Order: sequence, then structure tokens, then C-alpha cells
Amino acid sequence: MFRRISAYVFLFFIGAALVQCASRGRPTGGPKDVTPPQLVKADPENMSINFKANKIRLYFDELIKLEDVQEQLIISPPLKTTPVITPQGSASKYVEIVIKDTLQENTTYTMNFGQSIVDNNEGNPNRFFTYVFSTGSYIDSLEIKGAVKDAFNQKVDDFVSVMLYEIDSAYTDSTIFKKPPNYITNTLDSAVIFTLRNLKAGKYALFALKDGNKNNMFDQNQDKIGFIKDTVSIPTDSTFLLTLFNEIPNYKISVPSFAAENKIMFGYFGDGKDIDISLLTEIPDTVKTTTLKEFEKDTLNFWFTPFEMDSLIFAVRNETFNAIDTFTVKPRKVAFDSLKIEANQSGSVDFHTPMTLRTNTPLTAIDTSKIWMIDKDSLYVDFTATLDSIQNKVDFDFTKEPEEKYVLGLYPGALTDFFGSQNDTLYIRFSTKSYADYGNLSVNIIARPEDYPMVVQLTKENGEIKRELYADEPQLFEFNRLEPSKYLVRVIFDANGNKKWDTGNYLKGIQPERVTYYPDVIELRANWEMEQTFRISE
Repeated sequence: MFRRISAYVFLFFIGAALVQCASRGRPTGGPKDVTPPQLVKADPENMSINFKANKIRLYFDELIKLEDVQEQLIISPPLKTTPVITPQGSASKYVEIVIKDTLQENTTYTMNFGQSIVDNNEGNPNRFFTYVFSTGSYIDSLEIKGAVKDAFNQKVDDFVSVMLYEIDSAYTDSTIFKKPPNYITNTLDSAVIFTLRNLKAGKYALFALKDGNKNNMFDQNQDKIGFIKDTVSIPTDSTFLLTLFNEIPNYKISVPSFAAENKIMFGYFGDGKDIDISLLTEIPDTVKTTTLKEFEKDTLNFWFTPFEMDSLIFAVRNETFNAIDTFTVKPRKVAFDSLKIEANQSGSVDFHTPMTLRTNTPLTAIDTSKIWMIDKDSLYVDFTATLDSIQNKVDFDFTKEPEEKYVLGLYPGALTDFFGSQNDTLYIRFSTKSYADYGNLSVNIIARPEDYPMVVQLTKENGEIKRELYADEPQLFEFNRLEPSKYLVRVIFDANGNKKWDTGNYLKGIQPERVTYYPDVIELRANWEMEQTFRISE
């Protein structure tokens, strides 16, 4: 009995001790703070007129911090000098903005902080907080709205600037290259719609820019642009759609340089199909030269057999643009570029991609008697090999059988390059899968007769093109033996019939060719047969 009572007493004291320990702990629970910081005071006041200050303080009802304010803050009209904004990197109950510029007279300014002002504890943002003031006697109150889309990709870029230029006596089509706009906003990272507020009445040019160097001006070589061709008259009830695209850059040749002891590299921007490279320096008769475009790069390589030199002088002509550039290239210590061979496929290959060999040096000859192909039973496979000296590749044409293993063999001397170098023995092993490992997809496109011709592309979710078909008139678009995966269907309305998508040009007033996507991601599995109907809206 005594032992039983003692046990009860022991448990009682243990329980009491646990209760006491619990009572000493910090209180937990309660609702999570989801309320963003609220402005309680502004000095000068928000919506001030006759503004003459150079310092603004914004006071909030709790400790706040600034996150990514350099990216998020949009000031319209833009200032030449970025204002000093504090504090950054620490918590405070206020934000201070020191203006370094001389403000324009009779102008309404807006400072949109995006989502950069957040509370210190939970990070709740005061979304799109805006401070507005006017250096004149009233606040401009007009606005326009719209949306931004990408001309080619399904998803539009984030942080797209939308800009208005007032069309006055100083405005020309080239103003966007030279000056920031009169008004600006930004889609930031969360929307494709935009609203430009606090505008004054007038006639404007409307643009969208994916502004790479963030200078509020159009840089053709790196920025995407979208434009409304017609003048925008404010006030307006219209909603505007801006389509972003990369222009083909204006033609420009880069300064050439030695990329190897036997190769000088000429990079270029824009249309390079009519570039001609001429060597003006006299060279020995024994020296051989050739020019070849580098695969998938805007680069021309001038190849030559090495010799002693001080420098080489070149004339680079582009007949399309009536352009001539002269360059002097001095040698430098770089290695000789020797023959290397690479297959475009190895391992498991699909049925629709041809087998191709590419080399880094210019190919001049193939000897098919030194090339062979066998299957898994060591039986020879019939094939044809074709040298494409323009693309600098060898294409192999043969019938691929399912569930088969192949070996492509090249004996020494099968390939010869410009310098007389030849390949060593090379074996390339690859195989095919069963037809049941693939799926088949048919797409029935319902469109108007005027929507043809069209290019129908099947892409991965990252935009990689897997297949494409071209049609001048309605047909069933069949994509057979596809790898199981998720796919997008993209339709290009090929207005000029050149079987590819053409981008736009701002100065020429040309919008890019229209593109649309099937609204859903298509998930295709192995051994599936799928048919989807895509009704094209106008």
C-alpha cells in the first residue's frame, strides 16, 4: 500500500513540475500577421500640389524594410538621376527619398513602389503603394490601360516597361532610341496588365520594352519592343494590347580576331547572308584560304594555312546594305584548330532526327568506301552519306528499324578537311526503341481559309521545338512516334509564305507575324494515340 501511494505522490510531483515548466515558456499560437504596413503620414503629403521639396518621408504604422526597391520602384516621368532611398538593409518606420534632379514645371509625378515595402516580421508587402505629387497647381488624373503579350513565346517576360511619349514638335520615330519617355509604368513580376495613371490630355506614342540595361530607352541589340502603330489620344476608353518581339538587329560587323592559329573570327549582327570577306594583304601562293559560317552562330570564320605574317588587312562587304568595312588583324599566340568530329546523336535515337556528323574545321571530302554501318546481328546496313560543304556536315540516310542496335564506323581517311587532316578510326554506337515506347498525336485545327498558310509546331514546355509541319490548306496535323512528354502546340500564321516566323520592325511599322497556342498542355504517354481539336479564334 505504501509503495502504491508513493508512486501516486511521485507522479503528482512530476505532473506539477511539468505544469510549472510549461507555465514558464513563451506564449505561442495566435493568428498570423497578414496585414501589410499602412501609411500613417507623408511629408510632404501624398497628392501634394505646387511641390518644391527635394526630400520625402513616408511613415508607416509598423517596422518596415525595403526589398528589391531598385527593381520595383517606378518613377514617372523618369528622373535622370536615381534618387537616394533609405534605409536599405535595416528595419525602420519610415522611407526617405532624396531627389537629386531638378523637377519639371507643371508636371505630375508618380512613385510606384511595387511590392518593395514589406513589414519587418512577416514580409507582407504593401502592394503597389504609390506616392503622387505635382509641381503645378493640380494633379493630372487621366489614365490608360492594357496588356502585354509575347509575339512568339507563350509566357511574357516579367518587368516589362510600358511607356508613353508625348507627340510634340520635338518627337520623331527615333526619340525612343535617344530619350526616356514622358510617362512610364512596369508590369513587375506578377502581371501582364498595366495601367498608366496621372496622365495629362494629349497625343502620345505607346510602347512596351523589356529594357535590358534599364535606361528607359530602346536598345535594338538587346531589348524586346512592342508598339501601337497609331497615335494614342488621351483621354480614351480604349484598352491596348502591346506585343513584344526582338527585332533583327541592324547589320554590323564586329572587329575580327584570331580565334586559332589557322582561323580568324568575324562576328556580326543582323543579316549576314551577303557578307563577303576579301583579303587585301598579299600572301604567298602556297597559302590556301576559305570562309565558312559557324554552325548556329552569327560568325564567319576565315580559315587559312598558317604562314609568317606581321598583320592581315581585310575588306568586309555586305551588298545588301551597301556596307564596306576595313580591318587590320594582328596575329597572337593561339593554338592550331585541328580536326574534331561530333555526332548529333548517340545512345538512344529517335526515328525522325537524321544521323549527322559535324566537324570544327571545314570538310572538303568524304570516302564512303571507308564508312560502314552494321546492326545488332552484325549485318551491313544500306545507307547514303552526303557531304554538305555549306553547313559543314555529313548526313546519313538509312531506314531505322525498331528495337535495333547500330554501329557507324569510320576508318582512317573517311573524312578529309581543308588542311588535309583525316579522321582516326571512329565508332558511333546508337540504338532505337520499340514503336510502343512512343505516342502519336493528331491535331485537328479549325481555322478560317485566310489563316493559311500556317506552320504548326510541337514544342516542349521550355520552348524547344520537337516537330513542325507546314500546310497551305486545312489538313490533319499528325505527329507520330513522339517521346512521352508534355507538349505545347504553337501555330504560326505565315502571312508571307516563307515557311517560318517573321519578327517585326518598329521603324518600318511592321508587326510580327501572328502566333497562337493551344490553350492546354498536352501530356502524351507511351503507346498512346491522341487527337486534339484546336479551334482558332479570330
